[in-house]
Amino acid sequence: MLIWLAQWLQTLSPELGFFRVFQYLTFRAVMAAMTSLLIGLVAGPWVIARLTSLKIGQPIRGYGVQAHLAKTGTPTMGGVLVLLSIAISTLLWFEWSNRFVWIVLLVTLGFGAIGWVDDWRKVVRKDPEGMRSVEKYFWQSLIGLVAALYLVFSISESSNARVLELFLNWVQSGFDVDLPPKAGLMVPFFKEISYPLGVFGFVILTYLVIVGSSNAVNLTDGLDGLAIMPVVMVGSALGVFAYVTGSAIYSKYLFLPHIPGSGELLIFCAAMAGAGLAFLWFNAHPAQVFMGDVGALALGAALGTIAIIVRQEIVLAIMGGIFVVEALSVMAQVTYFKYTKRKYGQGRRILKMAPLHHHFEKSGWTETQVVVRFWIITMLLCLVGLSTLKLR
Repeated sequence: MLIWLAQWLQTLSPELGFFRVFQYLTFRAVMAAMTSLLIGLVAGPWVIARLTSLKIGQPIRGYGVQAHLAKTGTPTMGGVLVLLSIAISTLLWFEWSNRFVWIVLLVTLGFGAIGWVDDWRKVVRKDPEGMRSVEKYFWQSLIGLVAALYLVFSISESSNARVLELFLNWVQSGFDVDLPPKAGLMVPFFKEISYPLGVFGFVILTYLVIVGSSNAVNLTDGLDGLAIMPVVMVGSALGVFAYVTGSAIYSKYLFLPHIPGSGELLIFCAAMAGAGLAFLWFNAHPAQVFMGDVGALALGAALGTIAIIVRQEIVLAIMGGIFVVEALSVMAQVTYFKYTKRKYGQGRRILKMAPLHHHFEKSGWTETQVVVRFWIITMLLCLVGLSTLKLR
């Protein structure tokens, strides 16, 4: 929005030419990060006080880590603060005609709404199950599939009208349309290697990445500051990929697909980084507020959607390795428990407790040790992911 205001002011007088700086993507990205950071820091105390007054406190499981029982009643649903900061900052600084930022915003807020309902039922209605799994996955799947159907045709086109035309042609042709090579699955560390997916393959991959990353981040959000800092690091790294793929010069030099318009996603990534750091101010141990599903589901879906647009699904799995391992630990624990219970009559566990961060707590690590070490691992993985820009 501000970029249009700056352009209008320039037309009023030549003396206002300094407003041309608003046209630079990097400047707007820095300002978006600063804006979301300031919004989060300023609004944080009010949001926490409001959540406390509404008695939206986090229930702690009695069979979990005993040290966490002291956290009972800590305000949750603090992810609202993150989403508001991201949305306001992004709307202020990105170019409103960019379709990619809009789809990421809509997916993020859509998954945030799902998390809001889930949290609300848990902490306000005192329903321990919250939103039922079938209902939750239905809405996640609906948003994920709609986003996938839009993105599959928008990667190679620059207008919504053309996207709609391609979709109708795909339906009329009996669901048989060839996609350009840049819509394939990009393999990091190799020059110009991608595997063709086809429309159905792209849609399925997109669905799995968006829904999978959303739930993976949600499972990771179990300790003070554990999830939000990796989100900031991975989101910032994806912002670099967005900037490169949005540039015809840089993408050609680095052997990456050129996705016109994807560079504007740097604004969203910067806003997410600023909002995440502001939230960490209040979420650092001992946390004054928890993110809740409203934040974790939304931020995970945002990371997945951005990775799909910039064609870096595999790199997302590398940089977000902590999220992947946390999700796999839950899947392995549940699967093995059910298998052994059916075979031996009594369920057995691979880990002392899932997700993985609780296993390390049960093994003697302090909460701060788990969090900081997971941060360090994520930082290293992000560097590995960023190295794929040049190591091809």
